[in-house]
Amino acid sequence: MGVDLKDLVTKKPIVLENLSGKTIAIDAYNALYQFLAIIRQPDGTLLMDRQGRITSHLSGLLYRNSNLLEKGIKPVYVFDGEPPAIKEMEIKRRKKVKEEASIKYEEALKKGELETARTYAQATAQLKDTMVEDAKRLLTLLGIPWVQAPSEGEAQAAYMAVKGSVWAASSQDYDALLFGAPRLVRNVTITGRRKLPRKPVFIEVVPEVVELNQVLSELGITREQLVELGILIGTDYDPDGVKGIGPKTALKLLKEYKSLDKVIPQLKEADFPVEPAKIKEIFLKPSITNSYRLEWKTPDADGIVRFLCGERDFTEERVRNALEKAIAGIKEEKAKVSLESFFQP
Repeated sequence: MGVDLKDLVTKKPIVLENLSGKTIAIDAYNALYQFLAIIRQPDGTLLMDRQGRITSHLSGLLYRNSNLLEKGIKPVYVFDGEPPAIKEMEIKRRKKVKEEASIKYEEALKKGELETARTYAQATAQLKDTMVEDAKRLLTLLGIPWVQAPSEGEAQAAYMAVKGSVWAASSQDYDALLFGAPRLVRNVTITGRRKLPRKPVFIEVVPEVVELNQVLSELGITREQLVELGILIGTDYDPDGVKGIGPKTALKLLKEYKSLDKVIPQLKEADFPVEPAKIKEIFLKPSITNSYRLEWKTPDADGIVRFLCGERDFTEERVRNALEKAIAGIKEEKAKVSLESFFQP
């Protein structure tokens, strides 16, 4: 779910080529769930190998990252660790939503309503441990580093951006901003032409950059107040927020009363199942690790073919074509960096 800041923040549209030479820390679970939701058969069925093992996430990782590498972008994936205990409510909510979507998916299939079925199918995606391990295996073969976060992946990605290890954090959610990421890039893993659910309309999804300092300056608040705004409208740790309080109202209240502690007494229906102070602590003092090393290598083409084609029934020609483009992009970027270094005083 994440914090709903879309109507408050300025998003600068860019093209992937603008990110050439940049290092991007991608929220791995967020990206994998996107692949599982989007990469499906017309009736909503996931891609699978002959043994019935799901391969949609592997397909997304291969072709999306080949595209990024071809354009000179250096991705690093950050995987979630143990979720904070107070996230249990949101985890249960998500599970219930998936169960309800599964029922509606089966009903739509029986009626022969394939487009409706596919829409519900997208909401049923479940990321299993074996799928995560397969994803890490493929990333390693691609020469792309990955980091195991102790807790929230977005918190770790944000920390890496603050530290300067990466240029930006990447996720579809805006939570990285609350975690302090100076720069957030959205739509990196889903760029392209997408059909709107249940409508005969296609839109072009482009990457967007959100700058934290710009957001805080335009809204006239501090990062701590941004976290408090999130608490008022709902976060993964208290999804409902305060009844009747939307982003614009929350912003108005915080600018008038300066802090959440002073806003709460003004609210008639302020029921917080989770103590706001605990949520603030997760965003302002998240669990992160310094134990990571970022090193990009040339993809192991033969190893990838053995894995994806030999074990998971991918088409070798398509895999090798994607890898050729990725390797060409890596060589071009290395040559560019070497040339720039040569001309530097």
